[in-house]
Amino acid sequence: MEDVRIKLSALWVALMLTYLLGDVLRIFSGEFKAGKISGKQMTDTMYLGLAILMVIPIVMVFLSLTLKFPVNRWANIIIAIFFFVFNLVGLPMYPSAYDKFLIVIGLVFNLLTVWYAWNWV
Repeated sequence: MEDVRIKLSALWVALMLTYLLGDVLRIFSGEFKAGKISGKQMTDTMYLGLAILMVIPIVMVFLSLTLKFPVNRWANIIIAIFFFVFNLVGLPMYPSAYDKFLIVIGLVFNLLTVWYAWNWV
């Protein structure tokens, strides 16, 4: 049973690193404009919302290793599906090929998370 916990935790690490790689590439490519997302000026509330959203995969690294089986399984399934839908909806907003590629990789990580958690017995 520990093997599945480690795989789930590793998938959350991989997803977070994929998100970070996209952010780094966006900065170096010049697509990132400080204080704006999609041309919209960011507020403190928007930054807080993004921080909460992006800390979820980080927390899932820990929770995947520590939560008891039934709660762990369903938390991974529900949160991975949420991020899958969130990224699928956001996919058209990214014009760059590298962003689309990384989002697809993230979607695969989400699907693998759901698959491992679903088949965990």
